[in-house]
Amino acid sequence: MSHNRRTELLIPASSLEVLKIAVIFGADAVYIGGEAYGLRAKAKNFSPEEMAEGIAFAHAHGVRVYVTANILAHNADLEGAGTYFEELKNMKPQPPDALIISDPGMFMIARTVWPEAEIHISTQANNTNYQTWLFWWKLGAKRVVCARELSLKEIKEIRTRIPEEMEIESFVHGAMCISYSGRCLLSNYFTGRNANQGACTHPCRWKYAVVEETRPGEYLPVYENERGTFLFNSKDLCMVEHIPELLEAGIDSFKIEGRMKSALYVATVARVYRKAIDDYQDSPERYRQNLAWYREEIAKCTHRQYTTGFYFGKPGKETQIYDSSTYINEYTYLGMAQELVEAPEKLTGSDEVSPLVCIEQRNKFSVGDVVEVIKPDGTDLTVRVKAIYNGEFEPIESCPHPKQKIYLDLTPCEADAAKRVDRYDILRVKL
Repeated sequence: MSHNRRTELLIPASSLEVLKIAVIFGADAVYIGGEAYGLRAKAKNFSPEEMAEGIAFAHAHGVRVYVTANILAHNADLEGAGTYFEELKNMKPQPPDALIISDPGMFMIARTVWPEAEIHISTQANNTNYQTWLFWWKLGAKRVVCARELSLKEIKEIRTRIPEEMEIESFVHGAMCISYSGRCLLSNYFTGRNANQGACTHPCRWKYAVVEETRPGEYLPVYENERGTFLFNSKDLCMVEHIPELLEAGIDSFKIEGRMKSALYVATVARVYRKAIDDYQDSPERYRQNLAWYREEIAKCTHRQYTTGFYFGKPGKETQIYDSSTYINEYTYLGMAQELVEAPEKLTGSDEVSPLVCIEQRNKFSVGDVVEVIKPDGTDLTVRVKAIYNGEFEPIESCPHPKQKIYLDLTPCEADAAKRVDRYDILRVKL
């Protein structure tokens, strides 16, 4: 590694719940979107009140929060931008730690309204060379996010040609876009929803056919060596097996894609990369010994097939998926342990009842089911659902209503008899 700063693990969060999970499961920093100016309009995003609570929670755990304002702005977008940045600047009890911006107009407004703000330049700005880094540095940016199209060799050269205190951020995991650094026009053309304004419909994942102009309505399937018709469907990026190379290139922040992903996805990816980074920095030998665990665990989150993207050279046809646009999904998210409560007297009786685990249920499960509990430290716990109670502590057999607050009596399976569920643990079940 060319410098001695601590490497940051940067995790996305689509909601306040997911932010808390990201923080607990190992993030050094979290990036979120407000209700405007971000590139994920379909994400839940944060109200001002939720953002303030999320920042306070993160800061209490020593974690930074970055807010995205990375749309490519039109004239009509600029009028409210100053007010938005003013609100972020004055947010109580604390403002966010940095802004993520791609548009020079938005950058200038932020610098005028909030001169002391730390600004990171989004990958959407197509940052592909060291002169771009120097350009933004002279204007006052602290960090630049690499274009997805950069190789490790190129990033390493950038590191040698920019100020030591300037930071490089790069995506290391998640979905890849077919268009150059995410600047896609397909969504706008097909549906009128502009990807560069945060409303992408992901047409790169659609199935396509050819129509001969004199035969309208006759759709001819497009075959790629008889593998299918998903022409633009890229594999997902995964660099967990290449932590040494990423560090050697001088990357300061390892960024995970996924501001529309589930809490289970965030927990799974955060804890795997947290452990991989820490293992390597503590002991390269331990990192090598745990490679199989990283591969096995990262495959348990929702994903497509994996690729290393552009890091080791220009991708070839093997980085595309031709036969399907669907995710690989082997686990279902049930909920996060929000708190542990003592069972009320009416439940104790003659049988001993363990402290009940309170969750806001996300998917259906029933009494008697075997559930996996994943913990931030990388360990797992297998439990059986002994009983489920509703908000009035009345027994129910299952929990069919989404986001229902329920209380669980969980019994560790024999192999995990000494372990217990803790607050913020994640409950999942294998499909």
